[in-house]
Amino acid sequence: MIMTLIAVDWWLILEKGVLIGGIIGLSFFIAMYTTYAERKVAAWLQDRRGPNRAGPFGILQPLADGGKLFFKEEIIPLASNRFLFILGPALAMITALLTSTVIPWATPFVTKGGSVIPMQVADVDMGILLVFSIVSVGVYGIMIGGWASNNKFSLIAAIRGASQMVSYELPMGLALIAVLFLTGSLKMSEIVTNQVQHGWHIIYQPLGFLIFFICALAECNRTPFDLPEAENELNFGYHQEYSSMKLGFYLFAEYINMFISSAVMVTLYFGGYDIPFVNETSWGLNSFWMSFLSFSVIMTKIAFFLFVFLWIRWTIPRFRYDQLMNLGWKKLIPLALVNMIITAAVILLLNK
Repeated sequence: MIMTLIAVDWWLILEKGVLIGGIIGLSFFIAMYTTYAERKVAAWLQDRRGPNRAGPFGILQPLADGGKLFFKEEIIPLASNRFLFILGPALAMITALLTSTVIPWATPFVTKGGSVIPMQVADVDMGILLVFSIVSVGVYGIMIGGWASNNKFSLIAAIRGASQMVSYELPMGLALIAVLFLTGSLKMSEIVTNQVQHGWHIIYQPLGFLIFFICALAECNRTPFDLPEAENELNFGYHQEYSSMKLGFYLFAEYINMFISSAVMVTLYFGGYDIPFVNETSWGLNSFWMSFLSFSVIMTKIAFFLFVFLWIRWTIPRFRYDQLMNLGWKKLIPLALVNMIITAAVILLLNK
């Protein structure tokens, strides 16, 4: 009996370890090739070629860039706080990866033995709240990196980034509350299941999604909200003093945040792995192919949002800092409050 329990625990640990390793590897791969996609999309929008030398169509360019970052000389300023200087990019990278643990990536996989393997690392009761908690810790990665550099421009950029992220977390949270009114649960799996049964939340919450999407742009420091990296004002921003793979961690964290933000938006508003207008159970596919198909669906939706992130990056000019703060505090927060109140009133009327 005891040996059986020990064996079950080891298999559970192995399953979770494989899933976590797969998610981390997938996040790194997507971060690498999102940089390639960004340069190709920018070239397409600007009527030029983009990367085309490293491999066919420049497909090996991310590997060349990664190798360059790995082998570049590592410089730590003498006047910096060495421990915090190293902790900053590490914290940014860790928080970017941790948010992927509560996202349901596919339908559960049923083995031939009848055991169910959920395609989700942790289906916790406070799933979406855990995402917000981890994202809020990511602010420290920016602040610590900017302060530890002992560079005044880096510090100003870090303060900008922290105030921006804190400001836009408020309307994002208020927009999320309206979604929770519809589902009655914080579990990511139940949020997806509710959409499979009753329709995608984008149908009921178009304004909430728009607010959430704008806040996601600000949380990821993407144009037009890339004030912490305003090159024409703050040189290179909060990671100005970084080099080698420490700089790479900051850059990778931004692209991983884009990927995870897209995954969260797809899960909350676009049905997650659900195929639109299709009853998957009527297809008669076995569990493996159904899991693979649902995983392909959620990745396709995420790829679309990544393209929108890149499209906006090369289309809309940067805001001034006062415009950014006015939009967050004077426009988005009141709109999110109105959306929340209307959603609550409609649900109360319908449930009478």
